[in-house]
Amino acid sequence: MGPEGEVGLVESRTIARVVGGRSEVCESGWGREEAIIRLDSSIFGPEALFGLDGFSHLEVVFFFDQVDSSEIDMGARPVPGRHDGTLVGIFAQRSRFRPNRLGVSRCRITSVNDLDVHVSGLDAVTGTPVLDLKPYVREFGPRGEIQQPEWASTLMRNYY
Repeated sequence: MGPEGEVGLVESRTIARVVGGRSEVCESGWGREEAIIRLDSSIFGPEALFGLDGFSHLEVVFFFDQVDSSEIDMGARPVPGRHDGTLVGIFAQRSRFRPNRLGVSRCRITSVNDLDVHVSGLDAVTGTPVLDLKPYVREFGPRGEIQQPEWASTLMRNYY
């Protein structure tokens, strides 16, 4: 820990890789993508996935390894798809150009087999390093009404 309890460098390890699915990032149609999240066999055995097949959805934390550090944003960017100069801060969007290049995605589990979790709707490309997997549990979802700006709904209309 640094001064005043602040954390500096945080280490994380790759626990799995995305296999199959898309090989290039694009901005739409992720809902029909199928891929495999393959656990690292030097770290895990099949027991690490025991019980996961009882869940319908999975939260995946991954590293945007294909984003060059020179592309990272610390401020605001134009709203994608709008040409009126509206800016939105990096923490008010889910861009891959994030300060720590971390992505979070929810996808459907289609099957679990040995060290492989077969999923659909994962918006990460083949080879992407996976940092963590968590089953989606309804009670951890948001409580109350969800609010978001119109531009976010428009942007996501064809994303999945």
